[in-house]
Amino acid sequence: MRDRALVLDCDGVLAETEKDGHLVAFNRAFEQLGLPFRWSVEEYGPMLRIGGGKERLRAYLEAHPERRPAGRRDLDALVREVHKLKSEIYVELVRSGSLPARPGIPRVIGEALDAGWQVACASTSATASVEAVLRSVLGEPQRARMTAVFAGDVVKAKKPAPDVYLLTAKELGRKPSEIVVIEDSQVGAAAAAAAQLTHVVTVSYYAADDSFPAAASVVDSLGDPGAPAVTVRAGIDVRNPQGFVDLDGLETALQRGAR
Repeated sequence: MRDRALVLDCDGVLAETEKDGHLVAFNRAFEQLGLPFRWSVEEYGPMLRIGGGKERLRAYLEAHPERRPAGRRDLDALVREVHKLKSEIYVELVRSGSLPARPGIPRVIGEALDAGWQVACASTSATASVEAVLRSVLGEPQRARMTAVFAGDVVKAKKPAPDVYLLTAKELGRKPSEIVVIEDSQVGAAAAAAAQLTHVVTVSYYAADDSFPAAASVVDSLGDPGAPAVTVRAGIDVRNPQGFVDLDGLETALQRGAR
Protein backbone atom coordinates (compact mmCIF):
# COMPACT_ATOMS: atom_id res chain seq x y z
CA MET A 1 0.00 0.00 0.00
CA ARG A 2 2.99 2.31 -0.42
CA ASP A 3 1.64 3.47 -3.79
CA ARG A 4 -1.05 5.47 -2.02
CA ALA A 5 -1.49 9.09 -1.00
CA LEU A 6 -3.84 10.63 1.54
CA VAL A 7 -4.52 14.31 0.82
CA LEU A 8 -6.46 16.44 3.29
CA ASP A 9 -7.98 19.87 3.10
CA CYS A 10 -7.24 22.04 6.14
CA ASP A 11 -10.16 24.25 7.20
CA GLY A 12 -13.12 22.20 8.33
CA VAL A 13 -11.23 18.93 7.87
CA LEU A 14 -8.36 19.08 10.35
CA ALA A 15 -10.36 21.29 12.73
CA GLU A 16 -13.55 23.37 12.75
CA THR A 17 -11.61 26.48 11.85
CA GLU A 18 -14.02 28.62 9.86
CA LYS A 19 -16.56 29.77 12.47
CA ASP A 20 -14.29 29.69 15.52
CA GLY A 21 -11.05 30.68 13.82
CA HIS A 22 -11.07 32.53 10.51
CA LEU A 23 -14.29 34.45 11.17
CA VAL A 24 -13.10 35.53 14.61
CA ALA A 25 -9.73 36.60 13.17
CA PHE A 26 -11.33 38.58 10.33
CA ASN A 27 -13.57 40.49 12.72
CA ARG A 28 -10.69 41.27 15.09
CA ALA A 29 -8.65 42.55 12.14
CA PHE A 30 -11.55 44.72 10.97
CA GLU A 31 -11.84 46.17 14.47
CA GLN A 32 -8.11 46.84 14.88
CA LEU A 33 -7.93 48.56 11.50
CA GLY A 34 -11.03 50.64 12.15
CA LEU A 35 -13.09 49.16 9.32
CA PRO A 36 -16.81 49.97 9.60
CA PHE A 37 -18.23 46.45 9.43
CA ARG A 38 -18.19 43.01 11.08
CA TRP A 39 -19.25 39.65 9.63
CA SER A 40 -21.90 37.60 11.43
CA VAL A 41 -21.83 33.82 11.74
CA GLU A 42 -24.79 33.59 9.36
CA GLU A 43 -23.33 36.05 6.86
CA TYR A 44 -19.98 34.29 6.69
CA GLY A 45 -21.36 30.93 5.54
CA PRO A 46 -22.25 31.92 1.95
CA MET A 47 -18.91 33.70 1.63
CA LEU A 48 -17.17 30.35 1.88
CA ARG A 49 -18.32 29.59 -1.66
CA ILE A 50 -15.33 31.74 -2.60
CA GLY A 51 -12.06 29.91 -2.03
CA GLY A 52 -9.28 31.88 -0.35
CA GLY A 53 -9.44 34.54 2.35
CA LYS A 54 -8.05 37.37 0.24
CA GLU A 55 -10.43 36.50 -2.57
CA ARG A 56 -13.34 36.38 -0.12
CA LEU A 57 -12.51 39.78 1.33
CA ARG A 58 -11.99 41.33 -2.10
CA ALA A 59 -15.37 40.07 -3.32
CA TYR A 60 -17.06 41.53 -0.23
CA LEU A 61 -15.44 44.95 -0.63
CA GLU A 62 -16.24 45.01 -4.34
CA ALA A 63 -19.88 44.29 -3.53
CA HIS A 64 -19.93 46.93 -0.75
CA PRO A 65 -17.75 49.84 -1.91
CA GLU A 66 -19.41 52.12 0.64
CA ARG A 67 -17.73 50.11 3.41
CA ARG A 68 -14.20 50.83 2.26
CA PRO A 69 -12.44 53.38 4.49
CA ALA A 70 -12.21 56.91 3.09
CA GLY A 71 -9.02 57.56 1.20
CA ARG A 72 -8.28 53.88 0.59
CA ARG A 73 -8.76 53.60 -3.17
CA ASP A 74 -6.12 50.91 -3.67
CA LEU A 75 -8.24 47.82 -3.08
CA ASP A 76 -5.34 45.42 -3.58
CA ALA A 77 -3.27 47.15 -0.90
CA LEU A 78 -6.22 47.21 1.51
CA VAL A 79 -6.94 43.53 1.02
CA ARG A 80 -3.27 42.65 1.59
CA GLU A 81 -3.11 44.74 4.77
CA VAL A 82 -6.28 43.30 6.27
CA HIS A 83 -5.46 39.72 5.34
CA LYS A 84 -1.92 39.97 6.72
CA LEU A 85 -3.21 41.11 10.11
CA LYS A 86 -6.03 38.58 10.01
CA SER A 87 -3.54 35.75 9.36
CA GLU A 88 -1.38 36.85 12.30
CA ILE A 89 -4.41 36.91 14.60
CA TYR A 90 -5.55 33.52 13.30
CA VAL A 91 -2.18 31.87 13.91
CA GLU A 92 -2.24 33.12 17.50
CA LEU A 93 -5.75 31.68 17.96
CA VAL A 94 -4.57 28.32 16.68
CA ARG A 95 -1.47 28.34 18.87
CA SER A 96 -3.64 29.06 21.90
CA GLY A 97 -5.20 25.62 21.45
CA SER A 98 -8.72 26.90 20.90
CA LEU A 99 -9.23 24.85 17.71
CA PRO A 100 -8.95 21.12 18.53
CA ALA A 101 -8.62 18.40 15.91
CA ARG A 102 -11.79 16.94 14.47
CA PRO A 103 -12.47 13.33 15.49
CA GLY A 104 -10.23 10.73 13.86
CA ILE A 105 -7.85 13.13 12.14
CA PRO A 106 -4.66 12.46 14.15
CA ARG A 107 -5.45 8.74 14.21
CA VAL A 108 -6.03 8.32 10.46
CA ILE A 109 -3.03 10.43 9.52
CA GLY A 110 -0.89 8.35 11.88
CA GLU A 111 -2.23 5.12 10.35
CA ALA A 112 -1.46 6.35 6.85
CA LEU A 113 2.06 7.41 7.75
CA ASP A 114 2.76 4.12 9.51
CA ALA A 115 1.53 2.22 6.44
CA GLY A 116 3.91 4.10 4.16
CA TRP A 117 1.33 6.31 2.49
CA GLN A 118 2.28 9.78 1.36
CA VAL A 119 0.31 12.32 3.38
CA ALA A 120 -0.19 15.89 2.16
CA CYS A 121 -2.39 18.90 2.83
CA ALA A 122 -3.97 20.87 -0.03
CA SER A 123 -5.67 24.11 1.02
CA THR A 124 -6.57 27.56 -0.24
CA SER A 125 -5.66 29.13 3.12
CA ALA A 126 -2.38 30.95 3.74
CA THR A 127 0.56 28.63 4.26
CA ALA A 128 1.34 30.01 7.74
CA SER A 129 -2.26 29.40 8.82
CA VAL A 130 -2.25 25.82 7.50
CA GLU A 131 1.08 25.04 9.13
CA ALA A 132 -0.17 26.38 12.45
CA VAL A 133 -3.24 24.12 12.32
CA LEU A 134 -1.18 21.08 11.33
CA ARG A 135 1.24 21.56 14.22
CA SER A 136 -1.61 22.21 16.64
CA VAL A 137 -3.72 19.16 15.78
CA LEU A 138 -0.92 16.71 14.93
CA GLY A 139 2.09 17.82 16.95
CA GLU A 140 5.49 18.55 15.48
CA PRO A 141 6.75 14.92 15.16
CA GLN A 142 3.77 13.79 13.09
CA ARG A 143 3.72 16.99 11.01
CA ALA A 144 7.39 16.40 10.18
CA ARG A 145 6.54 12.99 8.74
CA MET A 146 4.12 14.42 6.18
CA THR A 147 5.22 14.58 2.57
CA ALA A 148 4.15 18.09 1.62
CA VAL A 149 1.82 21.04 2.14
CA PHE A 150 0.30 22.91 -0.82
CA ALA A 151 -1.41 26.08 0.33
CA GLY A 152 -2.01 29.79 -0.16
CA ASP A 153 -1.10 31.22 -3.53
CA VAL A 154 0.67 28.10 -4.77
CA VAL A 155 -1.96 28.14 -7.55
CA LYS A 156 -3.80 31.13 -9.01
CA ALA A 157 -7.24 29.53 -9.31
CA LYS A 158 -8.56 28.53 -5.88
CA LYS A 159 -11.13 25.86 -5.10
CA PRO A 160 -13.60 24.92 -6.59
CA ALA A 161 -11.06 24.95 -9.42
CA PRO A 162 -9.08 21.69 -9.40
CA ASP A 163 -5.67 23.38 -9.66
CA VAL A 164 -4.38 22.74 -6.15
CA TYR A 165 -5.28 19.05 -6.39
CA LEU A 166 -3.78 18.71 -9.86
CA LEU A 167 -0.58 20.28 -8.56
CA THR A 168 -0.60 18.01 -5.51
CA ALA A 169 -0.98 14.87 -7.62
CA LYS A 170 1.81 16.01 -9.94
CA GLU A 171 4.21 16.88 -7.12
CA LEU A 172 3.49 13.63 -5.27
CA GLY A 173 4.01 11.65 -8.48
CA ARG A 174 0.68 9.89 -8.05
CA LYS A 175 -2.05 8.92 -10.48
CA PRO A 176 -5.64 9.82 -9.54
CA SER A 177 -6.33 6.15 -8.83
CA GLU A 178 -3.70 6.26 -6.05
CA ILE A 179 -5.04 9.29 -4.15
CA VAL A 180 -7.88 9.61 -1.68
CA VAL A 181 -8.90 13.09 -0.52
CA ILE A 182 -10.63 14.15 2.70
CA GLU A 183 -12.81 17.22 2.17
CA ASP A 184 -15.55 18.93 4.17
CA SER A 185 -17.47 21.30 1.88
CA GLN A 186 -19.09 21.56 -1.52
CA VAL A 187 -16.36 23.88 -2.78
CA GLY A 188 -13.57 21.50 -1.78
CA ALA A 189 -15.40 18.39 -2.96
CA ALA A 190 -16.03 20.03 -6.33
CA ALA A 191 -12.31 20.74 -6.66
CA ALA A 192 -11.43 17.13 -5.88
CA ALA A 193 -14.07 15.85 -8.30
CA ALA A 194 -12.81 18.14 -11.07
CA ALA A 195 -9.34 16.68 -10.53
CA GLN A 196 -10.90 13.19 -10.83
CA LEU A 197 -9.88 12.24 -7.30
CA THR A 198 -11.79 9.91 -5.02
CA HIS A 199 -12.93 11.90 -2.00
CA VAL A 200 -14.54 11.20 1.35
CA VAL A 201 -16.44 14.11 2.90
CA THR A 202 -16.50 14.79 6.65
CA VAL A 203 -19.20 17.46 6.79
CA SER A 204 -18.17 20.64 8.62
CA TYR A 205 -20.26 23.31 10.40
CA TYR A 206 -21.02 25.44 7.36
CA ALA A 207 -21.50 22.50 4.97
CA ALA A 208 -24.53 20.81 6.52
CA ASP A 209 -26.73 21.64 3.53
CA ASP A 210 -24.10 21.17 0.82
CA SER A 211 -24.43 18.48 -1.84
CA PHE A 212 -21.61 16.13 -2.70
CA PRO A 213 -22.65 14.30 -5.87
CA ALA A 214 -19.26 12.76 -6.62
CA ALA A 215 -18.20 11.83 -3.07
CA ALA A 216 -17.45 8.18 -2.39
CA SER A 217 -18.81 8.61 1.13
CA VAL A 218 -20.24 11.40 3.29
CA VAL A 219 -19.91 11.09 7.07
CA ASP A 220 -20.20 13.52 9.97
CA SER A 221 -16.58 12.84 10.95
CA LEU A 222 -13.97 10.10 10.74
CA GLY A 223 -14.93 9.02 14.24
CA ASP A 224 -12.78 7.29 16.85
CA PRO A 225 -13.02 4.19 19.03
CA GLY A 226 -16.02 4.71 21.28
CA ALA A 227 -17.20 7.68 19.19
CA PRO A 228 -18.46 6.24 15.89
CA ALA A 229 -18.93 8.21 12.71
CA VAL A 230 -22.44 8.69 11.35
CA THR A 231 -23.18 8.18 7.65
CA VAL A 232 -24.80 11.36 6.31
CA ARG A 233 -25.61 10.17 2.80
CA ALA A 234 -25.99 6.77 1.20
CA GLY A 235 -22.84 5.63 -0.56
CA ILE A 236 -19.86 3.44 0.18
CA ASP A 237 -19.71 2.56 3.87
CA VAL A 238 -16.13 3.39 4.79
CA ARG A 239 -16.64 2.65 8.50
CA ASN A 240 -15.19 -0.44 10.16
CA PRO A 241 -17.27 -2.78 12.38
CA GLN A 242 -16.64 -0.47 15.34
CA GLY A 243 -18.19 2.40 13.38
CA PHE A 244 -15.22 4.65 12.70
CA VAL A 245 -13.24 5.29 9.51
CA ASP A 246 -9.80 3.72 9.31
CA LEU A 247 -7.22 3.17 6.59
CA ASP A 248 -9.02 0.06 5.30
CA GLY A 249 -12.14 2.17 4.80
CA LEU A 250 -10.20 4.76 2.81
CA GLU A 251 -8.73 1.98 0.70
CA THR A 252 -12.27 0.71 0.05
CA ALA A 253 -13.28 4.19 -1.06
CA LEU A 254 -10.26 4.38 -3.34
CA GLN A 255 -11.02 1.06 -4.99
CA ARG A 256 -14.75 1.62 -5.38
CA GLY A 257 -15.22 5.37 -5.19
CA ALA A 258 -17.21 7.20 -7.86
CA ARG A 259 -15.36 10.00 -9.61
